[in-house]
Amino acid sequence: MATVLDSITRSSVLPSPAVPPISASASPVIRRSLRLPQSGGLKLRFLSSSSSSSRSVATISSRPGRIVCEAQETATEVPAVTDATWDSLVLQCDSPVLVEFWAPWCGPCRMIHPIIDELAKQYAGKLKFYKVNTDESPSVASQYGIRSIPTVMIFKNGEKKDAIIGAVPKTTLTSSIEKFL
Repeated sequence: MATVLDSITRSSVLPSPAVPPISASASPVIRRSLRLPQSGGLKLRFLSSSSSSSRSVATISSRPGRIVCEAQETATEVPAVTDATWDSLVLQCDSPVLVEFWAPWCGPCRMIHPIIDELAKQYAGKLKFYKVNTDESPSVASQYGIRSIPTVMIFKNGEKKDAIIGAVPKTTLTSSIEKFL
């Protein structure tokens, strides 16, 4: 058991399924020596049998020493629009719509995705958010003259009202959105 723990702490890698889990009754010295790799996108939280801050945590807390991933609580999926769904989702929408034109190979697009996700949470119920992959839906992109991505467009009553080109700060997008609410 000591050699398994030594290899875990040196390599900072989680044990494989073949390695038995460390029990909750293990000594504090052994539990402190286990180090998990850091992750920028996930929150890791260790639960003990006394932790029961919410309903989902309470059902898991009966198994001490488990790791809970909170990514589901923080992730927002902005739905995709295609050439086929463009008219019904964007042009015929009663509320204002923000559309991000992007492509998977675009570095600045990846930089602006978290900002769009934050804005989608912030303006939920006031503004619809969609994204268009310009590689998969080229006719919508060409219809609106998209020559540079990321491009963010705001539509109201089926009309293009504003366009923001490039990876811009959140304040720029917010000020543009506020004009049309």
